[in-house]
Amino acid sequence: MNVIIVGVGFLGTGLAMRLSKQGFNVTAVDQDQRALDDLGENFPGTRIRGVGFDRHVLEEAGIERTDAVVACMRSDDANIVVAHVARSTFRVPRVIARLHDLTKADTYRRLNIQTISPNAWGIARTAELLTYQHLDDVYEVGSGDVRIVRADVPALLDGTTVRELTALGEVQVVSVSRDNETFIPTQGTILANGDIIYAAVAVSASRKFKQMLGIAD
Repeated sequence: MNVIIVGVGFLGTGLAMRLSKQGFNVTAVDQDQRALDDLGENFPGTRIRGVGFDRHVLEEAGIERTDAVVACMRSDDANIVVAHVARSTFRVPRVIARLHDLTKADTYRRLNIQTISPNAWGIARTAELLTYQHLDDVYEVGSGDVRIVRADVPALLDGTTVRELTALGEVQVVSVSRDNETFIPTQGTILANGDIIYAAVAVSASRKFKQMLGIAD
């Protein structure tokens, strides 16, 4: 998976190092050469010096073939520009932006851009958002017979209800993440493409749950 990180401060550096260790192809972009140098000799990724919201810099970073862009500069306005260009112009599948001023959250939400906060939790959360692929185990409960599973809601299930993804004693949706907010759904909650669901799934029902989501084994 190719990831471009624009802005190599505390968050960008931590994220670049973590994703690199997980085997991702990371490209770090910053206009400060010292920030790029601070990634250290052991950083295996690519370093590009330049203004993060400059289109030519982003093209040099390989935005046309990247899987994800994380904008984590010190300026919310700059992050919005990078995220918006990545989403609307280059159609990057996953775009995440660092948010300093919470009053701007609505702006990001209208642009369909996920946001994270500038702290250590942000590093872990961003890595989590980037690394799961359609269906992942999150937590094994007790003896391991039940797992908490995270999954994307595919376009095929847009408009369906939680009830339709429930199997008594086998599958239960316990939470839904949407527009940077997570809530506990009811059986009548209508799901939308792009939602992330967390479900308690009996190991014996794993195949059934995949079939519900339209995921082939």
